Amino acid sequence: MAPTTTTVADEAKVASIKTLTDAGAELNSVPSEYTYVKDPNDQADASDPEHSIPTIDFAHLTSSSPDLRSKAIEKLGKACEEWGFFQVINHGVPESLMKSMIEACHKFFQLPEEEKKEFQSRKLLEPIKCGTSFNVAIDKVRLWRDYLKVIAHPEFHSLHKPAEYSDVSLEFSKQTRQVATELLSGISESLGLEAEYIAKAMNWDRGLQILAANYYPACPQPDLAIGIPPHTDHGLVTLLIQNDMGGLEVQHNGKWVLVDCAPGAFVVNIGDQMQILTNDKYKSVWHRAVVNNRATRISIAVPHGPALETAALPIPELLGGEAPKYIGMSYEAFMELQASPAAYMMPCLDHLRVKADN
Repeated sequence: MAPTTTTVADEAKVASIKTLTDAGAELNSVPSEYTYVKDPNDQADASDPEHSIPTIDFAHLTSSSPDLRSKAIEKLGKACEEWGFFQVINHGVPESLMKSMIEACHKFFQLPEEEKKEFQSRKLLEPIKCGTSFNVAIDKVRLWRDYLKVIAHPEFHSLHKPAEYSDVSLEFSKQTRQVATELLSGISESLGLEAEYIAKAMNWDRGLQILAANYYPACPQPDLAIGIPPHTDHGLVTLLIQNDMGGLEVQHNGKWVLVDCAPGAFVVNIGDQMQILTNDKYKSVWHRAVVNNRATRISIAVPHGPALETAALPIPELLGGEAPKYIGMSYEAFMELQASPAAYMMPCLDHLRVKADN
């Protein structure tokens, strides 16, 4: 079924998921436009022995001890190759700051709908925008999710409401980017490259950083709705935090794994640009957000990507005689492709993959 298209006027009429769920007792089932059919054999098993994603100790990764750092880099490379997902502990970002960031975003979602309308936009790179679902203009099924996206780098942008958002998001974005920068260096070294190789190649100093908050209220029939369907991330690395409600699931070895991370940890995943750079050595893994019937889940994903004009290509030093598997495309064009009907919830990398000769 092809995605349907709507006008801007039509989109403005689509109620946020918060408005819908605020109806309270009146909402005891999932409306048909939100009904998402899942494969019953495609459920995550919390008791699976492979339930835990790898853990990277940031203190070891940045240690002055060559032995500790070497082992951490090796473990990081293994996590990128085998999982594409890992959690980072002892990263130095105060848990109080992480909680304040979640609370500030929660307060934004609690604002009256009229006050949020000024931030609604269809522009992909609008500095501040909010909305519901994924892309109402092309969605086949509406998602049980409202969102807020704010660009924090290369130029910092902020909301003027709620009042505390600006200061909290400035500090959170700075500290999160510092962690991402160290992780990028570690990933470079895990590939046998100089620590700054990927950062220089991707013009990291002008790279894009987005604070993307997601609001998933309790759902009366969680098995019939979805927060975000299976997808991959467009950037280099994404760092994520969430409140006490889990809901992130990752595909690993053909099965879905419910991510259970340590308190105060960042969940980190490899993005599409990193898979291109490594010529498929490090995978951008499918993941999804499921919903629950108990309480609101809030997550804040912080994707970090190259400079918008920069095109990722397989790194020559990593090919080892193998042919490059991807053609180049600027990061901005790649993001536009991912948001288009042509790549709706599909593997966007397939559009850049070099076609094998028949």
